[in-house]
Amino acid sequence: MDLKDVVKKLHEFAPLQLAEDWDNVGLLVEPSPPHFVKSLLLTNDLTEKVVQEAIEEDVNMVISYHPPIFKPLKRLTSKSFKERIIVKMIENKIAVYSPHTAFDAIKNGVNDWLASGLGSAEVEPLQCSKGSGSCRYKVVTGIYKVLTNQVADSTSKLQDSLKRLNGVDRTEVEAATKPDGSAKDIISVHCTETGLVNIFQLLTSQFPETVSKTEVIPLAQIPLLGTGQGRLCTLQTPVTLSELINRIKNHLNLKHVRLAVAHASISELTDPLHSHVQTIAICAGSGAGLLQGTKADVYLTGEMSHHEVLEAVSNGVHVVLCEHRNTERGFLLEFKTKLNGLLEGKVNILVSSHDADPLQVV
Repeated sequence: MDLKDVVKKLHEFAPLQLAEDWDNVGLLVEPSPPHFVKSLLLTNDLTEKVVQEAIEEDVNMVISYHPPIFKPLKRLTSKSFKERIIVKMIENKIAVYSPHTAFDAIKNGVNDWLASGLGSAEVEPLQCSKGSGSCRYKVVTGIYKVLTNQVADSTSKLQDSLKRLNGVDRTEVEAATKPDGSAKDIISVHCTETGLVNIFQLLTSQFPETVSKTEVIPLAQIPLLGTGQGRLCTLQTPVTLSELINRIKNHLNLKHVRLAVAHASISELTDPLHSHVQTIAICAGSGAGLLQGTKADVYLTGEMSHHEVLEAVSNGVHVVLCEHRNTERGFLLEFKTKLNGLLEGKVNILVSSHDADPLQVV
């Protein structure tokens, strides 16, 4: 299957515009075309061990959840492991693609997979994704009778001129009367950022009397329901903190997690593990920035700093930390099945056996 076709299918599954602005997603290493993909490898992190595995398995592409190129590389030498990884991939003509936060945002993506282990619940994004496209504006101006005796002619001329501008979608005209009895035509225009510049150039040159009375209204992009970063899970039935932790362990196949108990639950008379919880705010990976300030009984994520945990528990929120990779990698097995369907079984799909958390509990 041609690499371009594989990338197209990946874009359809997880549009890159859903990724965070700071992220580096998409096709990061592209061998000289034409490049055909017969076999590909899925991994959470593209480490040197995984690179060697990809070479030995003779794959043509690696989909690495975390982008191996994040900060700009000024050179490609053998001095750093990041540089060595990219050099090896180029030498062996292996394409590299990273979806990262696009996978987090999509419906039935990483965060929804993480939420699925908590039990029957109502699930919604903590931060909803917005529709694609550039910024859009509504421009409102007017032609006043006190400025011209030919209101209709001036309005028609302005409307026709606006319609011919690049970046203008539509114009609307509404007749109105001011409190002093003077007439005016209100002209509303929907446009892009480019159109906004063109509109003011037109007004300034041909209708200067309207400029000071023109209003610009930024238009919000339509939210994409069900997509976005993080998830807020409201369980249908409250459970004890102990039961919730057991569900998390079973879902992530972990023997241990780290727990910080909310200060409000600490009592000499009761065991905090027996307290009931119902709302869980989750974020795969490192979720402190997204979770901060969210009203929930529990925060579930991979990692948070010492001071971020202190702030959460002081605000009455339990914190469950499962380590960064553990909240993400399990999705790869689910994604393998979905990807096989997307590619119509034309590509052999492997999940890395050398992709491992660098931290161990000893």
